[in-house]
Amino acid sequence: MARRIDVTGAGGVRLAAWEFGDPPKSDPAQLLPGQAEPVDETSAQAAGREPGVLLLHGLMGRASHWASTARWLSERHRAVALDQRGHGQSAKPPRAAFTREAYVDDAEAALEQLGLAPALLVGHAMGALTAWQLAAKRPDLVHGLIICDMRASALGAASQREWADWFKSWPAPFATLADVRKWFGEDDPWVERPNPSRGAFYAEVMQESSDGWRPVFEPEQMLKSRETWVYDAHWEELTQVQCPALVVRGLDGELGRAEAQEMVRVLPRGQYAEVADAGHLVHYDQPEAWRAAIEPFLDAVLTR
Repeated sequence: MARRIDVTGAGGVRLAAWEFGDPPKSDPAQLLPGQAEPVDETSAQAAGREPGVLLLHGLMGRASHWASTARWLSERHRAVALDQRGHGQSAKPPRAAFTREAYVDDAEAALEQLGLAPALLVGHAMGALTAWQLAAKRPDLVHGLIICDMRASALGAASQREWADWFKSWPAPFATLADVRKWFGEDDPWVERPNPSRGAFYAEVMQESSDGWRPVFEPEQMLKSRETWVYDAHWEELTQVQCPALVVRGLDGELGRAEAQEMVRVLPRGQYAEVADAGHLVHYDQPEAWRAAIEPFLDAVLTR
């Protein structure tokens, strides 16, 4: 089951949130039929599954990338994944703000409107940065934090130029979804070795148009989103995170072990985990190993 709930983000931007799992029957707000129904603000305590869990995808991702994680989480907790602004089925207004503040304010609005707080935040890449910035800003809303493969160091101008060039290299529109899977899984110059899960990941963010398959996002908005954090380091916000926090990296991901362990040291209540045979898309590459890596932390944080 996947149920959509509309959320109003910063500046009135419409956001789509998704529950992948059966809602708790004790919570009448979750029993409204159909998709995109308005949900009365209901506390996590009323749902009987405190705290709730909000899952935040990375740049170019979408809520559906969290489906497997959200489904097993929903066995004991209310787990909601958010399509962030410019992504998935959320709005993509050409004049909307794509600043760090806007993304953080959107996540804050989602927690409050969905009645998830105090919540566990689970973020991948850019979504992890949003999660720890929100945890620093609103400690009252955040019960725990999982940071998946996101660096705290500045990446710099060269990195931003590489991303701009990479977008230009895409052979879009793609004729078929099979072509999408093959290019991102095998032919993309950023792929060091064939990776079918990477191809599947990008196939999920494509939509069919009159001339073929194109991304559901606007690449210009992705670059605009990225340039608001790529030039800066984000260590200071880590020092302000008061809740328990787990830093997870794939052994072949973008976050190196030394930097990850320094992030753990800087976090007041930091812990560390790593997933073998996983790249940047840790939770998508190795869903079972990802679960094994984070479940001890979840059991400690969500049941205490």
